[in-house]
Parts: sequence; structure tokens; C-alpha cells
Amino acid sequence: MPSRCRFCNTELVHSFVDLGTSPLCQDHVRPEALGRGETYYPLHARVCHECLLVQVDDVVPPGEIFGDGDYAYFSSFSESWLDHARRYAFAMTERFSLGPESRVVEVASNDGYLLQYFVEQGVPVLGIDPASNCAAAAEERGVPTKVAFFGRDTAAQVRAELGPANLLLGNNVLAHVPDINDFVSGLATLLAEDGVLTMEFPHLMRLVEENQFDTIYHEHFSYLGFHAVKRIFEHHGLALFDVEELPTHGGSLRIYAKHAADPTHAVGPRVAELLAREAGAGMLEMDYYTRFGAQVEATKRKLLAFLVELKEKGRTVVGYGAPGKGNTLLNYCGIRTDFLDYTVDRSPHKQGNFLPGSRIPIHEPERIFETRPDYVLILPWNLREEIMEQMAGIREWGGRFVVPIPEVKVYE
Repeated sequence: MPSRCRFCNTELVHSFVDLGTSPLCQDHVRPEALGRGETYYPLHARVCHECLLVQVDDVVPPGEIFGDGDYAYFSSFSESWLDHARRYAFAMTERFSLGPESRVVEVASNDGYLLQYFVEQGVPVLGIDPASNCAAAAEERGVPTKVAFFGRDTAAQVRAELGPANLLLGNNVLAHVPDINDFVSGLATLLAEDGVLTMEFPHLMRLVEENQFDTIYHEHFSYLGFHAVKRIFEHHGLALFDVEELPTHGGSLRIYAKHAADPTHAVGPRVAELLAREAGAGMLEMDYYTRFGAQVEATKRKLLAFLVELKEKGRTVVGYGAPGKGNTLLNYCGIRTDFLDYTVDRSPHKQGNFLPGSRIPIHEPERIFETRPDYVLILPWNLREEIMEQMAGIREWGGRFVVPIPEVKVYE
């Protein structure tokens, strides 16, 4: 039975890509649980022909993903992401003249990776995040954090207790919310009448152009183009007045919004330019979306053929990273320890466990220098430059890096 659009309630009859079934991408398997089964959920993305919102079927309660106090993703383990956050904090402070009388609120603030840089500048902050373990790490950094899912009710409570947000932000959260109307309505509730809202999210146009199908997983409920986001925000009384294109996460957008009734912040030229570019790419036509599945299937065949050839030659292959995107890739392609001996990750919260579905063991990065593999498959391909620099020592024994997306590429 087709599902319905989470924004406009239109029946979803058009497939974007069907990735089969998969367990939750951050639900790592502990050693004591290896003898037990895992829950697999359908992973099928569809597109709404009315509003052009791409979305996965709503099959997993959000509390199972984020709300058990043991969420495995901590933002602070990526140096490049911390640098991105630092530059954002200082740029926003300068652009919008933030100071001790301002309040900055981040939705999905994780471990305080970003708000700590506003604290350094003496700007009052509040983080809101549903994962209690991430919130505890943020508090240790001096970032006050409320443990809650964000929506209208949480926004009203925070505003009543602390007042409105002069700068309200969310990085890589808009795609994570199952009820996008409740979430965006909450943003409008918490934002000060003359406040500014910024949201960063992976750009659907880049996902399609660069074949980033592995960024589709249950934790990402929506996949966002600029046209769709503009329509959703306008529905809730918010106007987009600027947009930046960023290199993060394979190509992201940072949108700037205000209350539609706010006369400040004139709409800049980048808004019309990006709308026109999306239209020119075909994003207003259904064929743009429905042909993506065949492209993904071809990529799967190429990656498996590459790994089969390496194994037939007796080469050893390991992974780097345990990201959500990596688990989509491995489970969709059927890659397990027969192709990938193990993977490594810098996060101690993941080390010693096993990847969901594939059951590939997760070690600390030093393991690579102990076993000296022939190839290292970089699963968080968006961080490939950072990782290749950190692990450059593998070249001493002739080791090579492999990036799977947008297609298999070997780095000497």
C-alpha cells in the first residue's frame, strides 16, 4: 500500500530508489549480541509528484533511532567538521552582530561540537538534542543542552522559559525529522521576530548528480531540493533570503530564513539563481527522479565486480569508517567479511562492535598499520581528503585508497 507525503499528504506512487531492507545504520552490534538476530526495515525512497519531496517510508519510530541514550554518532571526531563549525560560528557572529545579549539555539546539537565556538565568544547558547549521551558530552564542553525531540511543543516551552532565538540553526537535522511540518512550525515558533534561521542539509541535486545513494538510510527521512524546502518553509510563514552551496557531506546547502513579515534581510540573488539551476537540471520533472534507480543498480554491479577481482587476485581489503552511509552501501551491495576483513573508526563508541547487518568488526585505526592491507575502502567518502592525509602511511607498503562513490576510484 503506497504511503503518503509527510509534507502535503499526497499519495506517493513514484519510486526514487529501492534499496531493499537494512537494519538501522547506527545500531551497531555489540560482541555479546552476535548470536542474536537484527531487525531489518524496508529502505525505499519515493518522490511526491505534488511537492517534489523525496522521502523514505515512515517505518521506524524516531525514538528507536535517537532516543535511547546510546546514539553512536558524535560530531567532534571529525577535524574537518569541527573546522567547518568554527568558521560558521565566527562568520555568523560577525554577519548578524551577535553578542552577550543575543541567544543562539541549535537544534540537534549533538555533543556541542558547534555551540562551543559561540561560548568562546561570550554568546549565550542552548543546545537541543534527543540523545542523552550526546547531550552529556555537550554539557562537559560548557554547552547547556535540553534533551528533547524538537517540534512545536519543545519550541514553545523553550521560548517561554528562555525567550526567542536571535540565531536558530540546525546542521544535518532537517532530513532527520519524521514530521517535517511539526519541526518547521517549531522553528517559526522559537525564532525571534527579527531573528535569523540557518539550516544545512545535503542537496538532493548533488545526491543525484554524484550518485550518492548511500546517504539514503532510515535516519534520513527526507532528501531535499531547494524548491521543495522553499515551499515547506513558506507554508509555515518563513521566507528564504539567502543560500550558500557548501562542499560538506558531498555537497550541501545552507539556507538563511526569516519570518515572512520581517522587513529586514532582502532576498539575495543566490536564491533565484539556484531555483533556476534546479529547474534547468530537470528537478521539476518526474523523470529526473524515476531514472535514478537504474543508475544505482549499475553502481552496485561495478563495485562488486571490482571487489571480486581483487579477491580473486588474493588482495586484502579493509574499510575506514563506520558511518551511516557506509552501512547502506554494504547492506545494499551484500558486502560482508568475505570482501571486507574489518573496518576502523576513530570513535571509541564504535570500536569493538560490529557493523549492523554486515557484521564487519570495527577496530581502532592503528589496526590498519598492524595488518598492512592492500586496499582501504573509505566509507565516509565525503571525508576522503582528511582520511587519506591521516592514513598516508599505508603507502609505505604499497597500500591504496579506494572511494566507492560516485563510482569506484583508486588513489595511489
